[in-house]
Amino acid sequence: MKALLQRQWQTGGWLSALLTPLSWLTGAVVAGKRTAYRRGWKHAARIDVPVIVIGNLYVGGTGKTPFLLATLEGLRARGWTPGVISRGYGARPFDKDTSDTPRTGQGVLDAALFGDEPALIACEADVPVAVHPRRALAAQALRRDFPSVDVIVSDDGLQHLALARDVEVIVQDARGVGNGRLLPAGPLREPASRRNTVDVVVTNLTGTGDAAPSVNASRLPRQLTMRLVARHLRRVTDGDIRPLTWLTAGDAGEDRDALAPLRIGAAAGIGHPDRFFATLRQAGIDPVITRALPDHFDYATSPFSDMAVDVLLVTDKDAVKCGHLNDPRIWAVAVSAHLSDPTFFDWLDTRLHGHTPA
Repeated sequence: MKALLQRQWQTGGWLSALLTPLSWLTGAVVAGKRTAYRRGWKHAARIDVPVIVIGNLYVGGTGKTPFLLATLEGLRARGWTPGVISRGYGARPFDKDTSDTPRTGQGVLDAALFGDEPALIACEADVPVAVHPRRALAAQALRRDFPSVDVIVSDDGLQHLALARDVEVIVQDARGVGNGRLLPAGPLREPASRRNTVDVVVTNLTGTGDAAPSVNASRLPRQLTMRLVARHLRRVTDGDIRPLTWLTAGDAGEDRDALAPLRIGAAAGIGHPDRFFATLRQAGIDPVITRALPDHFDYATSPFSDMAVDVLLVTDKDAVKCGHLNDPRIWAVAVSAHLSDPTFFDWLDTRLHGHTPA
C-alpha cells in the first residue's frame, strides 16, 4: 500500500483520489495558519541576527542537508559565523519539565539527543547547533550559548511560521511537486504555489541524466540546480579516510583485479535512498546489493548481519548512528553539493547584509 501511494503521489490514481478530501483539510489548516500570522493574530519571533530557512514542500528527502552544508561553507568563506537550528527529528523527546530548554552543542554530538541530521551537520561543519520543536527557542538558546554566531540557518522549518526569517529556500528534486496535491493525497506539505513566494528554489538533479535546465537568476524566486558528487570514504569504526578509487585499486595503487574483488553493499536510511545508490553508480561504484531503510532509521540493532559483503557503504547521515555497531565493513560516503550558479553565495551575502536587527 505504501509503494502504491508513493507511485500515485507522482502520477495520481484511485487511492490518491480517495484521499483527496483529507488533503482539503490539510489545505484548510495550512491556509488558516498563514492567515493568523498575516493578520497579526499570531506573531513570529524575530531574532537579532539574520535567519535563513532551508526547507522543502515534498515530504521526505530532497537533498536539503548537503545544500545546507554548502551554504554553511559559503557563508564562512564570506566572513560569517553561522549556527544551525533544527527540530531535532528522531531525537529523544524533550521532558515536560524541561520543555523550554533547547539542547545546544558543537562538534561530535549524540544523535540520540540531537537527531541524526543535526549531529551530522555539527560534525561535518563544526558549527554550533541547537534543537527544539519550537525553533524560536532554539535560536534564542543558540545566540545565548554561542554569542559569536551572526547568522542562523534553520534545517527545515519552512512551515514553522513562529520564527521570522530573512531568506527562504526550497530544495526540491526531479520529482518536482508530484501530482500537485497536499498530504495525504499527494506529497506536498503546502500548495505548489508556495514556490512563488520564497526567495530561492534549488532543484537537486542528482540521480537524473537530465541536463541542467536554463534558469533566470535575476528574478525571484532565484533558481539554481544542484548535483551531489561523492568525494571520499570514511570508515565509521576508526575514521580512516580513503579515496573512492580504493574500492577498485589497492593502497599502493595496484590493480585490484589481481586481488580478490571486493563485494560492495550499500544501505541508506534517508528519505530517498535510490538517490544515494544513483550517486554511487555515477561515481563508478556498482554495489552487488542495496538496502533501502526507513528514513531516520535508528540502528538500534544492525540491519547488516545478513549482508555477505566486504564493504558496506552508507550515507553520512546513517554513519552518525552506526558507531556502536562496531562493524569495520561500514564506510560513510562523503558527498558535496555542486551548484549551477557560482554567484549564489555572493548574492546571499549581499542579501543578509540588508538584514534589519530585531
